[in-house]
Amino acid sequence: MVRPVIGIIGNAHSVENRFTVQMAGQNNLQAVVDVTGALPLIFAGDPHLTDIEDLLAVVDGILLTGARANVHPSRFGLAPDPRHEPYDEGRDTVALPLIEACVERGVPVFGICRGFQEMNVAGGGSLHPEIRELPGRINHRMPRLDTGEIHPDPTVVFADRHEVRLTPDGIFAQILGRESIRVNSLHGQGVLDIGPKIIAEGVAEDGTIEAIRFRDARGFALGVQWHAEYDPQENPVNRPLFEAFGDAVRAYKQNR
Repeated sequence: MVRPVIGIIGNAHSVENRFTVQMAGQNNLQAVVDVTGALPLIFAGDPHLTDIEDLLAVVDGILLTGARANVHPSRFGLAPDPRHEPYDEGRDTVALPLIEACVERGVPVFGICRGFQEMNVAGGGSLHPEIRELPGRINHRMPRLDTGEIHPDPTVVFADRHEVRLTPDGIFAQILGRESIRVNSLHGQGVLDIGPKIIAEGVAEDGTIEAIRFRDARGFALGVQWHAEYDPQENPVNRPLFEAFGDAVRAYKQNR
């Protein structure tokens, strides 16, 4: 039996400041293979290379991954600021209408970190470039050494950092079988205003929105602020999310 195909969005990157590439993290690919059982297919986050109609004719689901670049603030009515670069406007141009198309057609879509933020923007919401600067918020960025360098140990970087309270009887609580979870935290930008098409189902201790779904989606359309792709092979929170995504992808393939 031919496996379903999950499209994984690429991110613009420069190698040696000379070669422009589209890249996707290995953990995202491995999560798709190990937990969903699907075939991962990287597609370019560049409107000159990726046609949404052609893409959706090929894939059975979409994974919107995390990325270094922030969503460009013009997408939610604010001016850009050099302090909050880099941006990846090519990815914005692909991801935002792609999300809308997936929601409308019932194509399963799972957003992680930047992908979660893109889903909120596609749903009419806004973002804050440094969520830790808001009153009462904690530092959600990845752990660093006293020198300012990123901590070299990935088990420290991706360790559970804070609690997330889930909406009782919501989709996330149903998938995870609980109403409180602990997650990692590696982001600067975060949800400011929730989009009118979006329902928040998970909130951190400091009020930061961490889990969302599209209000009227015809299929699986969930997003999480934390990096669920890091350890879904064993993690009791992230594995059920990827399993549910995989179930939705297989059902879509069977019924399309």
